[in-house]
Amino acid sequence: MKENGSSSSGEIIERKAYARIGLIGNPSDVYYGRTISVNIENFNASVRLQPSSDLFILPHHTHDLVQFSSLNHLVNRLENEGYYGGVRLLMATCKVFTKYCKDQGIHLHDNNFSFSYETNIPRQTGLSGSSAIVCAAFSCLLDFYNVRDKIAVEIRPQLILNAEKELGIVAGLQDRVAQVYGGLVYMDFEEEHMHKHGHGKYTQLNSSLLPPLHLIYAENPSDSGKVHSSVRQRWLEGDEFIISSMKQVANLALEGKTAILEKDYAKLADLMNKNFDLRRQMFGDAALGALNIEMVEVARSVGAASKFTGSGGAVVAYCPDGPSQVELLEDACKKSGFSIVPVKVVPSLLNEFDIRALSSTTEA
Repeated sequence: MKENGSSSSGEIIERKAYARIGLIGNPSDVYYGRTISVNIENFNASVRLQPSSDLFILPHHTHDLVQFSSLNHLVNRLENEGYYGGVRLLMATCKVFTKYCKDQGIHLHDNNFSFSYETNIPRQTGLSGSSAIVCAAFSCLLDFYNVRDKIAVEIRPQLILNAEKELGIVAGLQDRVAQVYGGLVYMDFEEEHMHKHGHGKYTQLNSSLLPPLHLIYAENPSDSGKVHSSVRQRWLEGDEFIISSMKQVANLALEGKTAILEKDYAKLADLMNKNFDLRRQMFGDAALGALNIEMVEVARSVGAASKFTGSGGAVVAYCPDGPSQVELLEDACKKSGFSIVPVKVVPSLLNEFDIRALSSTTEA
C-alpha cells in the first residue's frame, strides 16, 4: 500500500484529508479577501483506491444508506442527514479530474479502480467534511495516474471546489487550499491576482508559532442557522456596509499573520473576537443560529477568545490565561452539552512531487 508520492497502477492507494479550522479572516475568501486556516489531525476523511477490472464507486455503509428498516427510518434519516453521502462526491471528483486532464493534454492510462471512503469529521460543523473527501480522492487520482507533478498545487483547490460545484455546493477556496497544503496557511485572494492566475497567493506558516487552541462543537448541530443569508447578494449589489465590513474581516487576517509571526497572542485573541463580531453584524443572529452563537458565548463567558471555524457548527477558542482557563472552558462546555478537544495541527502535506508542481506565481 502506497502512502505518499507516485504509485504504479497496480498498488492500493490510500490518502487522507483533514478537517480545517478557519482561524482568521473567514468568510472573506469568497469576497476577494484574506484568511488564515489550519488543518487539524483531530478529524479526517480517507479515500482508498484499489485497482480493479471495472470502475466501482463503493457506497459507505453509514453515509450512503440505500437499505432501511422502514419507511419512517428512511424519512428520519433524510430529515437528519439529508440526501448527501460521499458517493456523489467521488463521482464528481472523477469527472472534474478527467475533464481537466483532457483539457490540459495530460495523458491518463486506461486502468480501472474502485473507490471507497471513510470519514470521522462531524457533520454540519463547518469543518469541511465534504471537501475533505474530495481532496483525498483527488490525491488518490494524482498518484494512480502518476500526474502529481503535472497539476500545479495552486490549481488543485479550484478543481476540488469545481467538483463540489458540480453538486450545487456553494463554498469558497479557503477550505480546499488548507486541505491541499496542510499545516497553517495564509491566503490572499486579491481580485486581480485571482483573475490573472486562477488562484490566490498561498503561504505556509510555521504552525509551531500557534498558541494552544481548542475546538468546540455540537454533536447534533440541528440549529446551525436555517435562515438564508442575504450577504452575498448585498455584496454583489454594492452594499457599502457589507463591502466595508468584509474588507475589515480580510484585514484581520493580514494583522493575524503578523500577530502569529510575532507570537503576539493577546493581539490574536482580539482579532478572533473581532472576526466573529463583524460576521454577526453582517449576517444577523437568525442566519448564524442560536446554538452556534451559544458556543461562542460559552467560550467568552470564561474569557476565552472564540469564533466560528467555518459557516457554523463548531468554534475555535483560545485561552490566553493558560491551563486554568482551559479547565474553566471545559467545564462550561460540559455544562452546555458541547464537545471540546485540544487542536492537533497537521504538518505540511506537500511532498517532493508537490513541491515540483508549485508554480512560480505562489507568492507573486
